This record gives sequence, C-alpha cells and structure tokens, in this order.
Amino acid sequence: MKEITQKLNGKIKRLTNKTFKFDERIKEGWFSAVYFLKTKEMAEQKLPNNHVTMQFFQKENAVLCGTDEAIALLHTFAEEPDKLEINSLKDGDKISPYETVLTVSGPYQNFGFLEGIIDGILARRTSVATNVYNVVKAARSSGKQKPIIFMGDRDDHFTQQAGDGYAAFIGGSTAQATHAMNEWWGKEGMGTMPHAMIQMFRGDVVAASRAYHEMYPEDELVTLVDYNNDVITDALKVARAFGKDLKGVRVDTSRTLVDKYFLRNHHLMGTFDPRGVSPELIFALRKALDDEGHSHVNIVVSGGFTEKRIEYFEKLGVPVDMYGVGGSLLRIKVGFTGDNVLLNGTPEAKEGRRYRSNPRLEPVDYCKQEI
Repeated sequence: MKEITQKLNGKIKRLTNKTFKFDERIKEGWFSAVYFLKTKEMAEQKLPNNHVTMQFFQKENAVLCGTDEAIALLHTFAEEPDKLEINSLKDGDKISPYETVLTVSGPYQNFGFLEGIIDGILARRTSVATNVYNVVKAARSSGKQKPIIFMGDRDDHFTQQAGDGYAAFIGGSTAQATHAMNEWWGKEGMGTMPHAMIQMFRGDVVAASRAYHEMYPEDELVTLVDYNNDVITDALKVARAFGKDLKGVRVDTSRTLVDKYFLRNHHLMGTFDPRGVSPELIFALRKALDDEGHSHVNIVVSGGFTEKRIEYFEKLGVPVDMYGVGGSLLRIKVGFTGDNVLLNGTPEAKEGRRYRSNPRLEPVDYCKQEI
C-alpha cells in the first residue's frame, strides 16, 4: 500500500523517505552549499551550545507543497532529529505572501546545512502545485470542470517526474503521462498515441487506431488527428471507422501551421489567427463531428496551453473536453527563503527579517526514517 493511501486514510500523518527515497549523499553535504558546510563546522567548534530557530517563507499566493518531503529530509539526515522542534503547515494548504510555512529549532550544526535543499524542495513542489491549481481552476471557469492531463515529461529532467507528479496531484491533476509521475501517489500513467505511432503507419490514422485498439482493447480509444494537418478530415475518418468505440480525438497542431480546413475554406479567415489549435478550428471540429452523429466523441487539446490560454478558451465556450498541459506547469515561480530568526530564544535576524509566528503551524512528531 502506498504511503499516500495510508495518509489519506488517516493511518499516518505525513509521507516519509519510504516514498521519497533520498540520495544518501545528502548526509555527507554533497548537495549543500559549501558555506553551509563551513558554518556547520564553525558552529560545532566555536558555538556548540547555540540554539536557533529557522523559518521558511515565500512571497506569493500559492498552494504549498513539499512540507512532507522537507520534514522527512530533516528526520533522515539531521543530527539528533528526534530533538529538533519542527512546526509546519501541510501539503495542499493555501498560503499567502510572507506567511511562515515551516520552522525548525535546534543546534544549528544539527540541521542548518539542509537549508538550501529545503528551500529547493519547497520552491519546486509549491511552484508545480500552484501552476497546476491555477490551470485546473481556469479549466472550470465556464462552470464545468475539464480534466487536466499533466504532460510534463518532456519539459524537464526525468529524475524530477515522481516529485512533479505528486505536486501536480496536490494541485488537482490526477491524469498524468508517465508511471513515474504516479509513483508517490497513484497507480499508472495514462495516454494513447504519439505522432510516432501514426508515422509508422505512413500517416494513416485509421490503421494506427485499429492497431492500437487491437493491442489495447481495454483502453479508451483517443486518436491523435493533427498528424496530416487535416484535423477534421482525419477525425471524421476515425469516427466513421470506429463509431461508439471512439471515445475522443486529440488535437496538437503546431503553432506554426494553419490546418488544411482553413486552406480549403479561406473565406473564413481574416478576423482571427488561424495557426495552431485555434478556437475556430475546435468549433469547426465539434460541428463536423456532431453533424455526422458523433456527438459522443470528446475533444482533447494540447500544445502550448497555459492558464491564460485555457481561460481564453473557456471564456469563448470552446467545446474542449480535456486539456493536455506540459511545460507551463513546471515553471519555477515561487522561491522560498530560510532565515535564522531566533537565537537562544531571543530575536536575532538579518535586517528586514523577523520571527513571524503563525497560529496555523502544527507541531510535527518525530518519525524515524528508513534509508
């Protein structure tokens, strides 16, 4: 049973290293800035009895993610982690600018070298969770929630997929492209066909769809229909061939192309940008499918979609049933800072920073971690 299931069922409070599988070199300081390592050594030799409080914050309205991971990191690699006093918000909490999300108290030399790693964890996870949350929110602005497929596998290093997938889950996306994205929270990735599959059938979308349907009969058949840059023609071909077995078509037209539908109907152009997955193309596709009795076929769109572009589509009432979103969800927009704000119980911080108490913080119990 995955830890996330235990957490959602109330059997554990937070995820642990059983989920995160940290690199053991963290203990050696391999991923810590050298000046943190030097400060650790100096604290050990010159100020062994120091007791500091470090607090973490950021400057946006955001959806917090990464607290379980940061706490597991502390419990795994800090010295005497059972003696640290940790208070934290929870993954999924809405947070405001400058709100304290995590505090850690204890001898600096026991945990201070982890500061930069904690900042990075919180920054990436919170950025992805917030990006996904905003896109999911945009996709329900017309009154009906449209699912978001998290397709960020090609937009960053593959080692980030598990954590990004979890952050996307916290943000509200439960449909994700790879098995790795589902590792911390789900079961399996989802998806149907790439352009490469159609290429091997020499652009014959019906043949590619038939082969897919024969190989994976339990999957819902969703055909990619922009390979030949003739979305409506190819969508109607597969709809006629598969009838009720066709669950959807996906449009992923490049922003540098104008679909052949508009080239055949050039009288329609002149008042809009016809490139890529345009609203006008999707309206025309929906009408063509409905006119031939294929109203059951859903329309999935992908390729360069962002929060604002989805908002625009929803405002216009474009008949999209699902959005596939990738790169825009991985942009790091939320940066965290860890500051020492108390020294031996009294205020002591760099100019402009101070201890900010937060009644929403909850004390964290020590949990021994598996390595």
